[in-house]
Amino acid sequence: MSVLSVDLACRSWSDLGVVLLEQKGQRICCDVIRWADPYAPPVVELAVRLNALCEERGVGVLMLDGPQAWKSEDNGQAFSRVAERAVNTSAKMGLPGTVLPGTYERFVGYCLALYDALGRLGWERLATRERTRAGEGIQKKILVESYPQAAWKSLGIAPLPAKRRCRVSDLAEAYAALTALLPLTTSQPPNHNQMQAIVGGLPGLAIEQRVAAMDAEASDGGRDVESITDMRIVGEPPRWVDGYWREGFIALPLPPRERRIRWMD
Repeated sequence: MSVLSVDLACRSWSDLGVVLLEQKGQRICCDVIRWADPYAPPVVELAVRLNALCEERGVGVLMLDGPQAWKSEDNGQAFSRVAERAVNTSAKMGLPGTVLPGTYERFVGYCLALYDALGRLGWERLATRERTRAGEGIQKKILVESYPQAAWKSLGIAPLPAKRRCRVSDLAEAYAALTALLPLTTSQPPNHNQMQAIVGGLPGLAIEQRVAAMDAEASDGGRDVESITDMRIVGEPPRWVDGYWREGFIALPLPPRERRIRWMD
């Protein structure tokens, strides 16, 4: 089982954190992908590269650290999506066109465009906890929103400091805490963005395992491998309303002692 996790950035290819997480037996192997093109990553080109990488490596779950939709008018929140309120994201998505704080507008626009570009390539936002009925409707290319800041906290580990304040010692301490909690290895020492991609991508392995198990059940097959990771999902299902995507889930990892999958809080 494998997942591609991306810590998004819109100013430089080198600022992207791109990591392939793969469970091999009882170990999670993280392959760090480095792109260093000398220009900002255009949305469509990034979508095409991510899609090609997923096809090449057999990935069915793609996790992105960035908002996927606007808030619904009737979600009970004054100015945020339900998932954002649950994990206290830095950027809050209001009704279409409104972002708080305004400094996130460029990044938010980039993220929304990327989700749409990937959608045109066949990817679908994680839709609901029940994705199949009698073997029908199993999502094969699933987009999942992550939020690394909350992912660290969900694991019981102190989050990384902001990139501009993060020291090498902070990275080393976070990596040591993570590998003490989970049987995890990396292809090379991860930088700040790559560490964020790793921790943000962990729940994707549980999602992939669940989808694979459902697929096997639908085809009367068996599956012997159990995911090392578990997760919880907060928010409301994404929906298309008046020409815009609204709401959507955010997935968070659970520490190993909490061996269960919780879909809603």
